[in-house]
Amino acid sequence: MKILNLNPATDIGASAWFVDLEGHRLLMDAGTHPKREGKSAMPLFDLIKHEEVDAVALSHCHHDHVGSLPVALRHFPKAHVMMSELSYFLIERVLHNSVNVMTKQRDEVGIKEYPLYTHDEVDEIAPRFQGFKYNRQIEWAAYHKTRAGFVSPTIEFFDAGHALGSAGMMVRGSKQTLFYTGDVCFTDQTILKAARFEDVKADVLIMETTRGNRAVPPGFSRADELERLTQSIERVLKRKGCVLIPTFALGRTQEILALLALLTRSGRLKHQPIYIGGLGRVFTEIYDLESHRTHRQHSNLQLREALNLIVLEKGQAEKMKLTGGRIFVITAGMMSENTAAHDLATRMIGDEKQAIFFVGYADQDTPGGRLKKAKMGETFMFSPSAGELTRRCEMEDFDLTAHANRDDLLSFVGQVAPKTVLLGHGDDDARAWFEDQIRTRYPKIRVIQPEVGKAVEV
Repeated sequence: MKILNLNPATDIGASAWFVDLEGHRLLMDAGTHPKREGKSAMPLFDLIKHEEVDAVALSHCHHDHVGSLPVALRHFPKAHVMMSELSYFLIERVLHNSVNVMTKQRDEVGIKEYPLYTHDEVDEIAPRFQGFKYNRQIEWAAYHKTRAGFVSPTIEFFDAGHALGSAGMMVRGSKQTLFYTGDVCFTDQTILKAARFEDVKADVLIMETTRGNRAVPPGFSRADELERLTQSIERVLKRKGCVLIPTFALGRTQEILALLALLTRSGRLKHQPIYIGGLGRVFTEIYDLESHRTHRQHSNLQLREALNLIVLEKGQAEKMKLTGGRIFVITAGMMSENTAAHDLATRMIGDEKQAIFFVGYADQDTPGGRLKKAKMGETFMFSPSAGELTRRCEMEDFDLTAHANRDDLLSFVGQVAPKTVLLGHGDDDARAWFEDQIRTRYPKIRVIQPEVGKAVEV
């Protein structure tokens, strides 16, 4: 088995893994790097452009895992695309939105390379998409290979509990097996239940390491963190301030909306408008429509019915009054420029009545990351367009991650009992922690941190 990490950087970037298994070739994920722009955000597809890729398998529909899919399929015109059936309902919307965002960045920021693909191209590749139920083995090799005496490898999707449709992937050949975690969560969230990776065994494990540099504090519980967020929201609304919760459109938005719906149902929060972004509304609708197919809690909770959701119109975030206790759950978890989350934050940061609550990851080099580091009363550079701002608003960070804690992932390594572990999707210090701990706890397991663009034989 040959494996090649196509991420152009060593951090959490453009997820893409090329696997050559017994003469069959699979691409797992085709993402874009969240901190890069233009072609530099793409995986290193040129390294495998002469390979005959039989299939592309997607772990979930976040941009860092699927954002370059149309570009990948230009290189591999015969490959079909496999994913969970829940991801199948999301993928086209994600890619069309990506075209919209890139077109906007071309017009407003001047990135001439954008868009890297078009709406027509997304429509043209859509017939190659196939959605499958969890825990079903699927043959994926090219037809001519299966007819030429090859034993066809299979792939099986396992519920990863990270976001709607997220999956770990088991790849089985005649002699070796590989399991790819994708992004995984081993604890129940407000809506989604924990990953179902029970009884997974494999020769090779490719594992995310996102939280390897973050220990779980003693006595920490998700329930306590949710209660702390609830009390913080209540406190701000009592003083007639507004609450901005920047979120990613798929997953985090729906988890926060579910919390607000449950608080409204219990009477702790009055029934009031909840302002959201357009893409967040689209994915919330799919969460509702596919609730019967999803391994989730509160399966009868329909967010669109339980909440008065209002989509912010273009430019509204810059003009509306920030009074009376409004709640904003707005797409753009890192508060990137030219988003409603960025524009609202620019107005709220200097106002002591307002509050900005983070519930997920924000890279330190983004506006959201810089705000997270700013102390009360400190003047800091928020973004090139907003300039320097002085933080006077309330700001807190709540640990409601959709990624597995590092101790849970370390235990998972022991469960899988692989001969080899490849570490990816994490910063240098996160991967270093896992390498050290795996070598200490499981000394017989070979641990590899794949170098950019360098193939690994296992």
